[in-house]
Amino acid sequence: MSILKKTLVSAALATAMLAQAASAQDVKIALVVKALGIGFFEAAAKGAEEAAAELGGVEIIYTGPTSTTAEGQIEVINALIAQGVNAIAISANDPDAVAPALKRAMDRGITVISWDSGVAKEGRQMHLNPSSSALIGNTIIKLAADHMPDGGDVAILSATSTSTNQNIWIDEATKVLPNYPGINLVATVYGDDLADKSYREAQGLMATYPDLKAIIAPTTVGILAASQAVTDAGKIGEINVTGLGLPSEMAGAVESGATISFAIWNPIDLGYAATMISYNLLKGNATAAPGASIPMGRIGAAVLDDNNEAAMSDPFTYDASNIEEFKSIF
Repeated sequence: MSILKKTLVSAALATAMLAQAASAQDVKIALVVKALGIGFFEAAAKGAEEAAAELGGVEIIYTGPTSTTAEGQIEVINALIAQGVNAIAISANDPDAVAPALKRAMDRGITVISWDSGVAKEGRQMHLNPSSSALIGNTIIKLAADHMPDGGDVAILSATSTSTNQNIWIDEATKVLPNYPGINLVATVYGDDLADKSYREAQGLMATYPDLKAIIAPTTVGILAASQAVTDAGKIGEINVTGLGLPSEMAGAVESGATISFAIWNPIDLGYAATMISYNLLKGNATAAPGASIPMGRIGAAVLDDNNEAAMSDPFTYDASNIEEFKSIF
């Protein structure tokens, strides 16, 4: 081969390598959360960064509104479209309200998935549930029923009335109530994933239902606020607060007895999995279609159902026997 040909080949290889490197470095994945300042989502962001480091050449943009509104998320989405991100992975405040903005993102070639709290089908390519909705619904009722041998009144303190995941879990919990004789669901109230409002709603439940035995909060903000409300009311031992929470936030409630046990999946894993799925879809390593298997790195693979939804893993129960082990992790 002549020196000229060698030079041309070397130049072509160098150009290709630079283009490949530039392409990798240009990958921007936006992790859009319900609101900033919530521990669950901050833990998910750690998992997203872990996945980005593992993949290499991926920038994570952790963002969301300051309060849990669809309007705030729409503003964030429009900004990300203008910024030219490659993928958006969103936990939605309202499944329908954010869908048009996300559809515009997909029309611009941006990969869009939802995770944790879903988006209407036209606004995303697939949805990653943190666990099986049916299993979560059964778990949150069982966590209360296990400590109510004589039955009694329970109430649910949810996030927003439009929160996709919360509503599905509550529906599944209602379905399994007949499996727990004596457990009487007296009310479902909404704290909008705001600590102060959730606290007030818990106070309202205690005032309205004097025979209340348990408050079930399938939201990390709600369970912490309700535990504090029960503590402040001097009702530890009378009312058990349970549901879905973070070990780091709930350790004090478990130690005080305000909460006997609660459950959660690992939000670090959830952010990691959402990032891996987004990357593999945008790179063409997988396709979002019913029956498809999308790699999630160390988590395994997400297998999509007919609605292009998949479950990451089962929830795990935390109590006095293991809270010390996990409270420093997330």
